[in-house]
Amino acid sequence: MSDWPEGSDNRGSRYGRGSAGAQPESARVMRQVRRGSAAPPGQGGYGPGQAAPPYGGIPQQPSYVDGGDGNAYGNGYDSGYNTGQVYGGGPGGGGPGGPGGGRGPRPAPNWRRRIKWTAITVTTVLAVTTVATYFWADSKLNREVDLSKVIDRPETGAGTNYLIVGSDSRAGMSAEEKKKLHTGSAEGKRTDSMMLLHVGSNGDTLVSLPRDSDVEIPTYTGSDSGKTYQGKGRHVKLNAAYAEDGPELLVRTVEYNTGLHIDHYVEIGFAGFANIVDSVGGVEIDIPQDIKDTKSGADFKKGKQTLNGEEALAFVRTRYALAGSDLDRTKNQQKFLNALASQVATPSTILNPFKLYPTMGSGLDSLIVDKDMGLYDLGKMFWAMKGVNGGDGKSMNMPISGSSGGNLVWDKAKVKTLVEELNSDEKVTVE
Repeated sequence: MSDWPEGSDNRGSRYGRGSAGAQPESARVMRQVRRGSAAPPGQGGYGPGQAAPPYGGIPQQPSYVDGGDGNAYGNGYDSGYNTGQVYGGGPGGGGPGGPGGGRGPRPAPNWRRRIKWTAITVTTVLAVTTVATYFWADSKLNREVDLSKVIDRPETGAGTNYLIVGSDSRAGMSAEEKKKLHTGSAEGKRTDSMMLLHVGSNGDTLVSLPRDSDVEIPTYTGSDSGKTYQGKGRHVKLNAAYAEDGPELLVRTVEYNTGLHIDHYVEIGFAGFANIVDSVGGVEIDIPQDIKDTKSGADFKKGKQTLNGEEALAFVRTRYALAGSDLDRTKNQQKFLNALASQVATPSTILNPFKLYPTMGSGLDSLIVDKDMGLYDLGKMFWAMKGVNGGDGKSMNMPISGSSGGNLVWDKAKVKTLVEELNSDEKVTVE
């Protein structure tokens, strides 16, 4: 069979190259290339009994639908193409893996690997958060007290001794806040309460030092001037030492009159104390008696109740409404600080970032500590205060033998025994 007309262009009246005929010439086509089995000889590539098309005719076109063995490109090539199943995936699909070439079942997840990487991720996040929190909190400590300026210090004993001071500082308070907290507007600052906390291996001990305690001011070096001031046997109330030359002289005076080495100093003012209480949502305490004190603003009925910052400050400052005045006030201060520490050092506060960060923020901003104080030391102090009334802990006032000129005189024999027991980190037996 001839594929293309050969020779003359004599095509009669047909439309075509150089033709003026009105009818178009039939389409010319190339031979259809089939990729199936070769046609038997003599059949010209057409099926049995199928005549070749006339000149200019069009051979039958191959089907492009899924027709099994009869498609134009061989068996299986076009299977599923017109139905969107190019890669198999259904029954009899042409993809690898399953019966008939379909994709097999999805492998089971590797739970051990997932758990491992989840644990690594959580651990990493916690580690980064902890380190960031540590540096954030550490940066908030006001390390203003330089204990290296204190001269003639006693030898360091066993355990750790903290001098905890509540000052009447009104720094940063507005007139409205001073009125609300009943603080007055006195200039400067004085010690409103002083406590000695001993942290040791035989039980922690909290000893209140009454502000009216009779003490001797020893020779000391001025914290600002650097000048040495000779002691002259002058006796004053303990809180006068702080008023005279600040924390360094107070530490020097306590060490001189007790023989105890003070390792760390912690101070908090009125506003800071109230803010800490409010940040933890108030502190629950059992008030031992009805209290009404116009000077501090206290107005409480006997019994268990939750105090906010304003009420808590009034409670710990109350002295004129109590029979024992300063001694009874120190007992209330110990009781409240123990309740506050117990509430701060709980999982509901430590594990709750919405409570922990405001508490740490308000507390650390309000504290003044010595230059060597670290977060670990501060945490150790709070945990000791929490447990001071439980287990082997003990809270007490400095033993008093009487008074002189309005000052409370310490019982020298009992104080000597107490100091020896604390320096040796023995269980305190003094009452």
